[in-house]
Amino acid sequence: MDSRHEPRGTEGAGITVQRALELPGLRSGLPEVLAGADRLNRTVRWVHAGEVPNIASLLKGGELLLTTGYGLGTRPADQRAFVRTLAERGIAALVVELGTRFTRLPAALVETARTTGLPLVQLHREVPFVTVTEEIHTEIVNGHYALLQRAEEVHRRCTEALLGGGGVPQVLRILADFGGNPVFLETADGQLLYAAGTGPADTDPLQVWEGLRGQHKDAPPAGTVLVDVPGGGPATGSVRARLVLLPVGTPTAPVHRMAAERAAGVLAVVLMQARQEEELAARGRGDFLTDLAEGRVAAEDAPAQARVLGFKPGAGPLLPVVMRLADGLDPGGGGWAVLARAVAEELAAVGVPVLLGVRPVEGRVLLLLKLRSEAERPAIADRVAAALRAGVERAGIQRPGVRPPVVVVGAAGGWAAASAGLRHAAETATAAQGLPEHSWYDARRLDIDLLLWRLRDHPDLAAFVDRAIGPLRDHDRRSKPPLLPTLETYLAHAGRKAETARELHLNRQTLYNRLARIGELLGTDLDDPQTVLTLSLALRARRHVRRLPQT
Repeated sequence: MDSRHEPRGTEGAGITVQRALELPGLRSGLPEVLAGADRLNRTVRWVHAGEVPNIASLLKGGELLLTTGYGLGTRPADQRAFVRTLAERGIAALVVELGTRFTRLPAALVETARTTGLPLVQLHREVPFVTVTEEIHTEIVNGHYALLQRAEEVHRRCTEALLGGGGVPQVLRILADFGGNPVFLETADGQLLYAAGTGPADTDPLQVWEGLRGQHKDAPPAGTVLVDVPGGGPATGSVRARLVLLPVGTPTAPVHRMAAERAAGVLAVVLMQARQEEELAARGRGDFLTDLAEGRVAAEDAPAQARVLGFKPGAGPLLPVVMRLADGLDPGGGGWAVLARAVAEELAAVGVPVLLGVRPVEGRVLLLLKLRSEAERPAIADRVAAALRAGVERAGIQRPGVRPPVVVVGAAGGWAAASAGLRHAAETATAAQGLPEHSWYDARRLDIDLLLWRLRDHPDLAAFVDRAIGPLRDHDRRSKPPLLPTLETYLAHAGRKAETARELHLNRQTLYNRLARIGELLGTDLDDPQTVLTLSLALRARRHVRRLPQT
């Protein structure tokens, strides 16, 4: 058989009739194919030798039957019945050795084989059947071993993807690439959670789902591979989800089922922590949004994958938002499902399409929202931030003494901008943990803080802060009133003394005295622009340098 016509992934899947005829044992018998030459690509599951008329009752299908012809019968009617019964049983091929019973095969036998499509081979020389059996069975065992190796390679790649920070989407993409077909992850009751791969001519996987699996759940298309992903609950045999491989790009093969079973084992590890289907779905959406942010999903492919997840924004800018929980806030267990559901219910009142996902490993909730225009951004950001914080409160996660979650809003734009915006917002949400509390932060205004946060462990940054404001920190540790808050407020108001005095509830003379004392301690002029820049950077940097006291 021409290997170019074999389905993807079938290499090592077994031995064909053609391959069996090429092995030394049968080749030494000078085989001649009398019927079914176009069906020599049939897979040989096993080899059986026998000489009884009712041998078909002993077979299960897929066997290559070796015989000298004693069980074929002498009458044409018996010979036709013998062949028809073998064909109905689904054996791979009938091989008859000439010499002992026949010098040439009867016409009735050959004609029936051709009519039924059963490959019929006659051997012109005697061969040891035991040698033929050993050779073919060795090939079959080696083929199964090759299948296991290929399936284990998929398992290894899936495991590496998870250890590298990937999730369900990466596992499905690996499986889809291996099989050349779209792969779907369903809930136990058949609801679509995630999809990977494409159909013919790069068809949207959602269209494949709706056109095939979605309409034929009771009787899936022939060749569909269904593999249960075991649940993590106490119930024996419980099913958390189901993998579905649809044969729309290329036929499925045994190795694809093996690979899916290995992948299901990997997914089971991930899903053991997802005790509710809401969390599983939220994690899948979070994985997609993280992949989009980190460039693993191209902007041109993102809309199709988003539609699979139920997000169909249409035209208009997309607004990326990231909420990061404080280090002391961890929903744990099924709490992420409770949080995702509570936040989603709060966001429903915002009135815009939303794609919401969670990433427990980073303590993040990620969102994409559809805006009608850029002008809506501030108002929508206010409402979304309020909804996120309300969701955290409803989920019972917030605790006294722990900082509320940080909400960062990125730049609005198309899918490419959403990718960069999510990445920027996610990084900024971590950097903003040390900043004064706000209902939400604009990622575009925190680039300096993000840069300083990235340098937080560099000794030069700590030395810079020490040189710039060290004397004030020393003063505030020993004396009252503290002067750092006065300097910070003064710089925040761009040196406008009246506004600074109002915010600090000071009379002007008291403020003037404090500013004079600050200038004296630092040995600098607070009206000098270079000094103002240096002090502003130092005050922002001190929030990120870990070993500095935050007075």
